[in-house]
Amino acid sequence: MSNRFIKTSVENKAGIIQLNRPDVANALNRQMVDEIVGQMETFDRDDSIRAIVVKGNKKAFAAGADIDEMMEDSPLSLELSNPFAVWDRIMLIKKPIIAAVNGFALGGGFELALHCDLIVAAENASFGFPEVTLGVMPGAGGTQLLTKAMGRAKALEWIWLGQPMSAQEALQYGVVNRVVAPEMVEEETMRLTNQIAEQAPVAVRLIKESVDEAVDTPIEDGLKLERKNFYLAFASQDQKEGMQAFTEKRSPSFKGV
Repeated sequence: MSNRFIKTSVENKAGIIQLNRPDVANALNRQMVDEIVGQMETFDRDDSIRAIVVKGNKKAFAAGADIDEMMEDSPLSLELSNPFAVWDRIMLIKKPIIAAVNGFALGGGFELALHCDLIVAAENASFGFPEVTLGVMPGAGGTQLLTKAMGRAKALEWIWLGQPMSAQEALQYGVVNRVVAPEMVEEETMRLTNQIAEQAPVAVRLIKESVDEAVDTPIEDGLKLERKNFYLAFASQDQKEGMQAFTEKRSPSFKGV
């Protein structure tokens, strides 16, 4: 099935997903989320792709979920359709995912950004969960991901009040990685993405798995996984190439095997 609500491209070793519902500030309907996640999975299976970029346009990353689509939902219809199951698949993506955020990233748009591994934000970007003002709450991981990023007290404050968070505040609380001028967001995102894409793909994948484990497990379990993954890296040709290149004082040429 062709994509209706996203555009895709490849730049160097990066697979790029651009949200494409500009008439509604890239509000996320369910088909759009299906397309985003399906394309992430396609890029994840492609050995020529080493990192994934998700971006909106100059005015908005994604201004929430499609409220019109949700108006007629009931507890039973939500239970039967399980619309959030597709979001869980993002957690299974092995390659790095970097979000480039201009303008608004609200509600589901903020959740999409939080599902990415790194966020590059414009100085004029705005993040938030306005769901409480509609009588509901985040449902695609927002309460969990924001709490892990900034801690319980601040997450409660932002989600309870439903107020927007500036890019500078998001940076202060560790929600985003970098804040740059609006005209520099895509350039900085691609610079960061290309740097990651030049690293050894096996090591990058093992690092992501290990860091994700650190968020949710006791340190003893995290250390066990880290050591297992450290040993596993020595099964790769990239490990041998990297160390050989170091001794020969040259840049390594990683192949992802």
